[in-house]
Amino acid sequence: MMPPGQLLPLTRPPLPPSAPPLLSRRRRRCPPPAHARAPPPPAWRPGRLIQPAALQLFRGPVRPPPAPSPQGAAAAGGQAAAATVAEFVTSERVKVAAMLALALALCNADRVVMSVAIVPLSQAYGWTPSFAGVVQSSFLWGYLMSPIIGGALVDYYGGKRVMAYGVALWSLATFLSPWAAARSIWLFLFTRVLLGIAEGVALPSMNNMVLRWFPLTERSSAVGIAMAGFQLGNTIGLLLSPIIMSRIGIFGPFVIFGLFGFLWVLVWIPAISGTPGEHAQISAYELEYITKGQKFVKPKIGSERAKKVPPFRKLLSKWPTWALISANAMHSWGYFVILSWMPVYFKTIYRVNLREAAWFSALPWVMMAVLGYVAGVVSDMLIRKGTSITLTRKIMQSIGFLGPGIALLGLNAAKSPIIASAWLTVAVGLKSFGHSGFLVNLQEIAPQYAGVLHGMSNTAGTFAAILGTVGAGLFVDRMGSFRGFLILTSLLYFTSAVFWDIFATGERVDFDGTG
Repeated sequence: MMPPGQLLPLTRPPLPPSAPPLLSRRRRRCPPPAHARAPPPPAWRPGRLIQPAALQLFRGPVRPPPAPSPQGAAAAGGQAAAATVAEFVTSERVKVAAMLALALALCNADRVVMSVAIVPLSQAYGWTPSFAGVVQSSFLWGYLMSPIIGGALVDYYGGKRVMAYGVALWSLATFLSPWAAARSIWLFLFTRVLLGIAEGVALPSMNNMVLRWFPLTERSSAVGIAMAGFQLGNTIGLLLSPIIMSRIGIFGPFVIFGLFGFLWVLVWIPAISGTPGEHAQISAYELEYITKGQKFVKPKIGSERAKKVPPFRKLLSKWPTWALISANAMHSWGYFVILSWMPVYFKTIYRVNLREAAWFSALPWVMMAVLGYVAGVVSDMLIRKGTSITLTRKIMQSIGFLGPGIALLGLNAAKSPIIASAWLTVAVGLKSFGHSGFLVNLQEIAPQYAGVLHGMSNTAGTFAAILGTVGAGLFVDRMGSFRGFLILTSLLYFTSAVFWDIFATGERVDFDGTG
């Protein structure tokens, strides 16, 4: 039987070898050598047409498919980039970052509403300026106590649960502030302290969620998105509070911001999970993308989870820890000095009214939100292109310290409020590059203690904020001008940049003595 696809011969085939010689009129030929034998035709398979060998002789050599043109390659690369951007924008992890940004916006709005309400409250209740200062600082009393404890809770229970309790508690404190003020000044101070205690867990919880939900090459962008909400909270609180007060009374912003916090909790609990693996709607592609190559120490569960005090002595024995502490302290010093004193600075130096001073002081926080996200994108891009994590963090933090230091010197020499506002915008905007420096570095040197480290550095930052805010007032009382204090702040920025560049690292530090 002929194989399928084989052409029939034009002559009669010879008789089989077993036939008698008399029946075969042709002599038997010797078989060709092995190297001259044609390979057997391929076996037939259903759905495949085997071409006859004779027809193959008239075909040219098989050519490989043409390589894509440069224009085609560029188009393919653009489509891949667009697909990557589309996946990122519609991913579950971006929803986590957006919810964190909303939480931090509420955090700052609830905090700064008192800066607007303090003037009418002082007039309504007859508070002296010194007592108004006590009311203003009462938030920091609670905020000073909670970051370390809150960081330990975050490391133990995870960021989702602690953030939910934190937002619910500080929203309750904000919502009850009108009722407390009408009952007793001590109850009102208690609500402000409670607000500070609850908000102390916000940043450690944010860091924990970013660590769990984002791969290494996207963490700076995630922190940039979250901290953009944090800075926009300043603008929301400063600009919306006077409008709300003019419509529904002094305590209107407290009630409205508190209700928004409760609404946020109702969305956060069912929509967000503590880890990507626990999320019911996450795609397999995104889950693999997040977990692949992620440098993350999984928390122990059940009986395996050690209930022990974090190793504070070992944490404080390493120079990278002190680099983080000094960076957070300097960041908070500059942040609260600018937030607290710049309206007064514009009023006393340039003789503008308080409403104009508020607008001059609000613009920099919008710039900080925008540049903070840009810094995160640039930081992730450097890491993807092969720049070491250590060098990337040092570059970002150096910009975040040297930029404001130089800009404050320009602010000191400004001759008009517009130029001064421009320098202030540059100072606050470049300050946001630190979010891609020390703030992300907490997750990298000790992921298992990121919450505790954040709490320790945040406590140092709160001390620095109190010292800087009070020190600025004392300096002005003694020297009669802000200019000398701005020069001092610039020198501290330069010194902190040098300290960070010497002792910071992007590699994991062995705090447990296992390496």
